[in-house]
Amino acid sequence: MTEQAVVVDGDSLDCATVAAVAAGTGSTVRLDPDAAERAEHSWRLAEELATHRVVYGRTTGVGANREAMVQSDSAAEHGKRLLRSHAGGSGHRLPDEQVRAMLLIRLNQLAAGHSGAHPRLLRSMADALRQDALPVVHEIGAIGTSDLTALAETGLALAGEGPWSRGTLPAIEIGSGDALAFMSSNAATLAQAALACVELDTLLRASHAVAALSYIALDGSPEAYATSVHQARAHPGQVYCAEELRRLLGMRETPRPGRRVQDPFGLRAFPQVQGPALDAVRYLSEVLHIEMNTGPENPMVSVADGEIYHHAHFHTAYLSSALDHTRGTLHQVAELSAARLGDLVEPAFTDLPAFLASGPSGSSGVMILEYVAHDALTQLRHAALPVTLGTAVVSRGLEDHASFSTQAARQAREAATAYRVVLSCELVAAVRALRMRAADLVDLPVREAYDAAASILDPSMADRPLTADLARAQDLLDSLAGW
Repeated sequence: MTEQAVVVDGDSLDCATVAAVAAGTGSTVRLDPDAAERAEHSWRLAEELATHRVVYGRTTGVGANREAMVQSDSAAEHGKRLLRSHAGGSGHRLPDEQVRAMLLIRLNQLAAGHSGAHPRLLRSMADALRQDALPVVHEIGAIGTSDLTALAETGLALAGEGPWSRGTLPAIEIGSGDALAFMSSNAATLAQAALACVELDTLLRASHAVAALSYIALDGSPEAYATSVHQARAHPGQVYCAEELRRLLGMRETPRPGRRVQDPFGLRAFPQVQGPALDAVRYLSEVLHIEMNTGPENPMVSVADGEIYHHAHFHTAYLSSALDHTRGTLHQVAELSAARLGDLVEPAFTDLPAFLASGPSGSSGVMILEYVAHDALTQLRHAALPVTLGTAVVSRGLEDHASFSTQAARQAREAATAYRVVLSCELVAAVRALRMRAADLVDLPVREAYDAAASILDPSMADRPLTADLARAQDLLDSLAGW
């Protein structure tokens, strides 16, 4: 396997690269020399400024302790005390892929050169990624105003006091100003959001192929996808979706009249519902790109100004809002997939037996798929509930608002998992319907998607468990996204 070289420069990290490194399948990470130099300048400036002015978290405590000055005789241990006191995460351990993604994002943010953390922290994190040494990090402990517990646990592992789930590294020194500089980030939340963004993008692209197969099985009307229709209300995602369906279905000329005057919404309104989800994922990707390539640390060290600024970049309202919007649009897309599944089991739409059954009278065919799809759809509905309607007041009233982007990111991954199930149910039913109809797909680009699915799904039409088919269909969706 050819290793992918990932150069961490503090400026060019994207979600696809995060996902590739998170997978742990051969990415070599190295720190850009210019980034290391920026970190060095930032650290030296922060050290110098802290000798003659108050610097939050460096010469003071944190939170409501912001005015408690660190005594000179205990300054050497101040950083480690902060890490120890904040490493109180709970719940399940984060999966390895999320820990790798968190390390990469935090390293890239530190490489932007605004933290004032010692460069040895950056070198140690780069070593961790190269050697796949992963600290133990727990899931619960953040509300969208810095991932304090997750990064404190990581910092303690780097300092030689915290446990590792994979491998280990030599302990490094944590200076009085390093702890807050390291913890002041939402890197764990961003990691989960970036992985969700990549998966959602994949599933939405795969849904074009699945919907195209359902369109053929249901004798859809091409009028709803006509170029002129979508140019008349040219939202980018909607236009792109219609273009994809025209491409997959080989629509090259002015559409002919369809079998029905108007199709059910699952077919007719697909571009109008899929479009907002495509646009939402694109916007989420843009937000993540900014968040991953920024210096979020409070206080921020500006070498250019020769100054330190106290601010609120730890607050991730952009991210939580983008995630809420994305999950909401995804739920609508999943509803349409479930609606098309309902059409596929209805003889009035397919001219096939009810539930696509084949066998003695009373055979159930794919009846159970609707139950599976609506179970998953209900899970998605709950995951789509907005987190931005709540808030929290903590630290003796000083920190009186929270974005809950951490919970929004967690729910985004749950929503993606649920949508994968819904879409796989539609795919299994669509392929079965096309087999029963012996549909002619020779000249259509979507034929590749059909052949791929037909090659792995059991061709038996007898009543039988469909669990294995659903598992294979779920795995295939990643490949269908490329078509």
